[in-house]
Amino acid sequence: MSDLPRRAVTRSAKLATLPLGFAGRAALGLGKRIGGKSAEIVAQEVQQRTAEQVFKVLGELKGGAMKVGQALSIFEAALPQEIAGPYRATLTKLQDSAPPLPVATVHKVLTEQLGDGWRDHFLSFDDKPTAAASIGQVHRAVWRDGRDVAVKIQYPGAGKALLGDFSQLARLGKMFGALLPGLDMKAVLNELRERIAEELDYLREAEAQHAFALAFDGDPDFHVPDVVAANEMVLVTEWMDGTPLSRIITDGTEEQRDRAGLLFVRFLFSSPSRVGMLHADPHPGNFRMLANGKLGVLDFGAVNRMPAGYPTVFGQLMRIFNEGDMETVMAGLRREGFIREDIDIDADALRAFLAPYVEPTAVEEFTFSRAWLQTQAASVADLRPNNVVRQLNLPPSYVLIHRVHAAGIGVLCQLGTTARFRDEVIRWVPGFTEDPDDEPLPIS
Repeated sequence: MSDLPRRAVTRSAKLATLPLGFAGRAALGLGKRIGGKSAEIVAQEVQQRTAEQVFKVLGELKGGAMKVGQALSIFEAALPQEIAGPYRATLTKLQDSAPPLPVATVHKVLTEQLGDGWRDHFLSFDDKPTAAASIGQVHRAVWRDGRDVAVKIQYPGAGKALLGDFSQLARLGKMFGALLPGLDMKAVLNELRERIAEELDYLREAEAQHAFALAFDGDPDFHVPDVVAANEMVLVTEWMDGTPLSRIITDGTEEQRDRAGLLFVRFLFSSPSRVGMLHADPHPGNFRMLANGKLGVLDFGAVNRMPAGYPTVFGQLMRIFNEGDMETVMAGLRREGFIREDIDIDADALRAFLAPYVEPTAVEEFTFSRAWLQTQAASVADLRPNNVVRQLNLPPSYVLIHRVHAAGIGVLCQLGTTARFRDEVIRWVPGFTEDPDDEPLPIS
């Protein structure tokens, strides 16, 4: 296989260059301080070079290392363009050009998972994959009852490579602490490892997809293909035709882009209350606009289980932010673990960082655009020690929620959607409108 494990010793060697490189740069920094350079300038140089190496090494590897890189990409606003730009390009290349498995390997996996008579399950099976991702690829087939189906096959060795990377990355806490001092990296890695283990379990993914399919069955806005069959490494679901969201982004009319963006937000915000889960991989490749005007949704390997729906405090803090009470917002974020006890944050800098997440909820209608997002990001785009992005923590329970919101905003800005997003938040996010039964947020 050409695209995942290579050899474990090679992967470990690449990851091991991260702490070694950091130690070398720290020693070099000490020498420069002795030579007369200010501690602040030296610290900034060390941080920048550390960032360059972190993203270079993580970007070269697939598996768990790339997953961590994707998770850390939410902090890209704190990095100079010369670092973040090539890193994003590397991730895009890795995601979009995963080489397909040889046909013999595909057949071997199907034989191992479905038995020697695996072809008896299908009237036909296309050996050429229709899509490839980081841990598996999809083939089109016709099930034995005549239904068109998608057959997702996990790469052999994917689990070992992913989880092996996390074991190695868990040793790098000190290095990440230098880059992002407010972040409890160990907790983030533990949470990501658990979620990755879930993504590797196709039976668990089948359970999640079936729950979504039932909850949205007959819905006027959404369609989720149901599960046909599944085991640990093969997942068979109903086939779904439609126009990928990526094509709506590039070729869609204004009306199509507005409709797609509104449904995209409605699906993400409504799912926790309707299904008790949040779809946690809002990549344009996982969404289709269907001929009947519905939004079709794919890939339920990454979900955040939220049986009680969105946390009420989430909506409360958005509402209080819009009211301008940053003191209460900061106290709430500190209590939820976003600001650690030993970290002091400037209120104005925090307001600028949070604005992209909350501003669309403050007005009746809002237009997302690349220019708007670039303006927002520019206010926090540096590596100075007091940069607010570097000072924030990501509590484990919010890792996937934040991933969804950050990635979702990016998709909406690509679409350039204009819509009444505030209405969706009012309808689906508890705490955003005042409820006399809600417990008030204390400011201390």
